[in-house]
This record gives sequence, structure tokens and C-alpha cells, in this order.
Amino acid sequence: MSSGKASASAGSGVDAYVRRGVGDAAQVVAGLGFWTWRTHEVLAVVEWMRGYNRGRREDRMVRFVGIDPQRCGSSLASVDSFLRGTAPDRAAGLLSSLRVLDTADPGSRPDPHRRLVRDAEELLEFLRRHAPDSTEVLRHARILVRAADLVTGARQHTDPERTVFAVRDRYMAEAVEAVLDDPSVRIALWAHNGHISKRRHGGAVPSLGQHLHSRYGEAYYALGLLFGRGAFRARRMRLRPWARPRAGAVVTHRIGPPPAGTVEARLAAARPGDHLVDLRSAADAPAAVREWLDGGGFSRSFGAMVPRWTYRLQRRPFSPAVEFDGLVHIAESSASRPFSL
Repeated sequence: MSSGKASASAGSGVDAYVRRGVGDAAQVVAGLGFWTWRTHEVLAVVEWMRGYNRGRREDRMVRFVGIDPQRCGSSLASVDSFLRGTAPDRAAGLLSSLRVLDTADPGSRPDPHRRLVRDAEELLEFLRRHAPDSTEVLRHARILVRAADLVTGARQHTDPERTVFAVRDRYMAEAVEAVLDDPSVRIALWAHNGHISKRRHGGAVPSLGQHLHSRYGEAYYALGLLFGRGAFRARRMRLRPWARPRAGAVVTHRIGPPPAGTVEARLAAARPGDHLVDLRSAADAPAAVREWLDGGGFSRSFGAMVPRWTYRLQRRPFSPAVEFDGLVHIAESSASRPFSL
């Protein structure tokens, strides 16, 4: 099974396509709601999954599951359709305030009174009373509760575990755990290194990977991805004095060889070209190697948003064997290619 940091709400549409060929590949990928997924590369993965499943028994198929509560338009549509068929007099009232959840970002509507959360919980309770056997609509209602919690949460808090960043990773971990309730299931989880890492974000916020490592121990294999030079796409942030940075356009950013001393530079020097290093097998490595693996150094770090001018200078502390069980090094990265419908 493939599980991605994509919309939990819309992931079922991709799953229906890869298992049964329902719908159009480009449409269901675009429906995931994030520009980072709307690329020819992701489309190729989804098409490969469909090709692999074609002609196989249901229990031998690979599946697709989204785990991020954000971008929950599919959940709103599913609940709305259900209510219009079973309780049309309540549909508008129960959903009116929640429609903002489709496009609102985490922390964009901070509210200590949690009004949106209470509205989503009221909807969930209504459905539990009137449709206790409707597993799918209840799943979508629970996604709306989580989305409301993210939208109304705080970006900054004296307790890092109460920020929307911590809450989001906890919800994503719970979504993975729900899939793994079936002991026969195995998952390939796809997300940014910061989420996959077994260490806390910035040393403070519990990551998705930390939650999963605490729950599953060595059964969770955290595989990090680094690259040497090349290009990547990201949204460029425009810095504004005395104001929150403004998100600019998604553009291609080019990057040269990694600076000397970084983890990427050491991997490139040890073995040119693309390669994978299994850090678990390094337990018997010489003391100097173990000291570097456990103590670490610095690595470049890029996400979906980067500073407009200074992205080339971004560094973060990096302890390879503490954060990951293995590292993939790509010598030269190419930028993803967006597709249009």
C-alpha cells in the first residue's frame, strides 16, 4: 500500500482509480489539492499503480491512502450528498460554516473558542446517531473535525506540541495507524524528510516519523532523500518588513554542488552517482564513522516554500543515524513538471 502526505479526503478517489480504473488519472491526482502533487511524475506513479493492479486479485492489489486532513473538499461533498439524501432539512445548517475548510490553511483562522471544531463535532455526532453504519460518511466527518482543529489552531504557542504543526503530524500518524490496524498491511509512506524523520521538527515539534517510531519501533524504517545538485520547484516567499512573508509563484530553483562538510557533500565524495546507504547496517562501522553518523553536521533543507533570495543558504542540523534508518542520495535532481487539465 502507498500512503502519501496528500489529502485524506481526496485520497479515496485516487485509490478507486488505481484499483478499479474509476475516473481519470489526471483528474484524481489534481483532486488531491496540493500543487506539489499535480505533476507528471506523480501521475506516472499513479498510472504505474493502476497498471500493476490490472488483472490482480483484490487482496494482491496496491492501494493509495491520503493522510493529511487539509484540502477536505471531497469530504464536504460526500457528507453533503449523504445529508441531502437522508436529512435534506439539515444539510445546509450542518455544513454552512464548515465549507471554508476546503481552502483554509492550518492556523489561518485562529479561534480559542474553537467554533468551527464544535460545528464539525456536532455534524459528526448527528451522523453517528442517524447513520451509525455508514462507515465512509463517518470517516469523512472525522476528517472535517481534524481539518477544523488545524484551521482554528495556533501557529505559535509556548507549548510546541499545541501548535498546528504538531497537531497535523499527530493526525497524520493516527491516519497511518488506522490503516495498520490490519496486521497484514505494509505501507510505503511518502512525505518530506522533516515528517519522515524520527527526530522532532526543530528539536521541539513531534514529527510524524517520531510518532510512528515510538509506536512501531524497528518496524518503521525511515528513509531520507537528499540530492547533490540540480533543480527543484517551490513556492517563492517574499519577505516583508514587519509583516508575515507573502507566498509568491511556484518556480524552478536551481542549486549548485553542496557545500563542503554537509551530509550531501560527504555522500557524493564517498560514492559518485545515485546510491542508497543503509544506516542500520553501520552498527559495526569504525568509531569515527559512528561518531559522524550519530553526531552529524548540517544538510540543506528545502520544502514547498523557500525564501526568494536566500534559499541556497538554508541549512539545518542533521544527525543521519539518529533521524533516519537509511539515506538515498540522488546526484542530480530535476525539477518536477506540472500538468494542466
